[in-house]
Amino acid sequence: MKEPAVSDAYWAQPPLLSTGERLAGVRDMRPTDVDKNVLDAKTFDAVEADQLFDSINLAATHVGQCVLYRSLARLGTDASVIRDKQEAVRELESNPSLRESLQRFIDAMARQEQSLYQLLYGTFIGGLAIDSSRAGKDEMEFSGYGYHQFVDGTDFVVDLVETVKALPQPHSKYLRNLFDAIRNFENSRIYSLICGPVYLAGGKFKTREEKPSYMFLPRFKPSMIKPLPMLFALASIGGALYFFQGLLASFGIAYLGYGILVLALPLLPVLLIAIAASDRDSVIYPLRRLFKHSPELARVLDTLGMIDEILSIHRYSKAFGGGMTLPEILESERHFISVTEARNPILARANPNYVPNDILLDDAGRLLVITGPNSGGKTAYCKTVVQIQLLGQIGCYIPAAAARLVLAERVFYQVPDPGHLDEGMGRFGHELKRTKEIFFNSTARSLVVLDELSEGTTFEEKMELSEYVLSGFYKLGASTLLVTHNHELCERLQEKAMGRYLQGEFLPQGPTYRLIPGVSRVSHADRVAAALGFSKEDIEKHLAARGA
Repeated sequence: MKEPAVSDAYWAQPPLLSTGERLAGVRDMRPTDVDKNVLDAKTFDAVEADQLFDSINLAATHVGQCVLYRSLARLGTDASVIRDKQEAVRELESNPSLRESLQRFIDAMARQEQSLYQLLYGTFIGGLAIDSSRAGKDEMEFSGYGYHQFVDGTDFVVDLVETVKALPQPHSKYLRNLFDAIRNFENSRIYSLICGPVYLAGGKFKTREEKPSYMFLPRFKPSMIKPLPMLFALASIGGALYFFQGLLASFGIAYLGYGILVLALPLLPVLLIAIAASDRDSVIYPLRRLFKHSPELARVLDTLGMIDEILSIHRYSKAFGGGMTLPEILESERHFISVTEARNPILARANPNYVPNDILLDDAGRLLVITGPNSGGKTAYCKTVVQIQLLGQIGCYIPAAAARLVLAERVFYQVPDPGHLDEGMGRFGHELKRTKEIFFNSTARSLVVLDELSEGTTFEEKMELSEYVLSGFYKLGASTLLVTHNHELCERLQEKAMGRYLQGEFLPQGPTYRLIPGVSRVSHADRVAAALGFSKEDIEKHLAARGA
């Protein structure tokens, strides 16, 4: 059976073309509390996904930035799509000619892109202005009736299709499908309306192909200069003048006819304004409504953004500095991630001396417990794990020497959040509610990070509850990271042969930010307190100064 030219799996996400009155913003696709995506809203914030986007975003077009942000906010789980995307990224790396052609194409589209948005979302306030300058404080408010925006906006779409047709044919399946999606748009009705001509038939629009050859239909021209109406108006004025000139001549006051002519001339601008207002309200606004609701145009814009996203991923790999790799995407019933010399995608970009760590979450060590003193790199390590998972899951390079991973069905990150306690519920109940939410939505292909468990209760209750919660995640099969200072809990888990254990390495001069095997039994709280100026000695000095 012949494979279809374009795989619908590439466009599984919600389209970016807004059908409303406002252009979609880059960050409009961030997760909400009601979404059931791979990332929920709390995890998205906890793992600093917005900052991660800012770090990797090198897209040139608005729609390219929207696509990249959507990829992070609404992670895909189709391994074949991610592999195809990686193949396209590799082709850009190995084929400079294709890469440079695509970059010129994207740069040209970035310069023209705004014209389409002005057509789709602009407000045209009228007047006799013949340029497209902004008429008010709203950047989408324009003088005139939308003729210039219509011409420029439709030209952008035509140029998009024609330029892609002239580009060299890529070899990677992903880019070929993107090219085919744009080329196939040429065969759609909406593209025929965009290209023109557009014929008016009883309040509806017909393309050149739809117009019967034997039928005369008025053709829309994006200009207020309409020869036939203007000729009719001039003929009417001339006829009226001829009539009144003869009539007035019989009374010996023929000179009044010239006065009537002078009074009639101002009717021409009024006529032009009436024609233009009719074009705007009965043609341009209804046509753009068709464009905004067109799934074909929405796909073409998404496709443009997806091409820009691939180029952005390539540029990110060059701009980051240091070793970068595309992870091998595996398929399994359980989540798995193995990374050699992983660096944090946000912190390491500005710090070439960032200390790398290995990551391994496999079936034997799917529970990873991280202990160690404060400021030793535990939280940074956990965020590195999740951020690398996110980058790998969008087909992006990651800062590491080598990597393999399984795409996660769900990713959760629980952090203490005392600032948002539910009414009538203390810290313990608030955090336990979040743990419950995570547990009942996790699967064996989930990645879960728990920054402490069961805070706000007694030590005995914390031990018991933490133990059975972690045992539940372990039996569930999810990859689970726990950050804790509770070495007694680690000892209980070790007695059950559960988990793998890492601790932050500390030397006499301070932390190395490396994680090494073992369980830490020290907190170095005194070191942190002293660094903050709140040690025992600092308190005593303050009291002595106050005479207390």
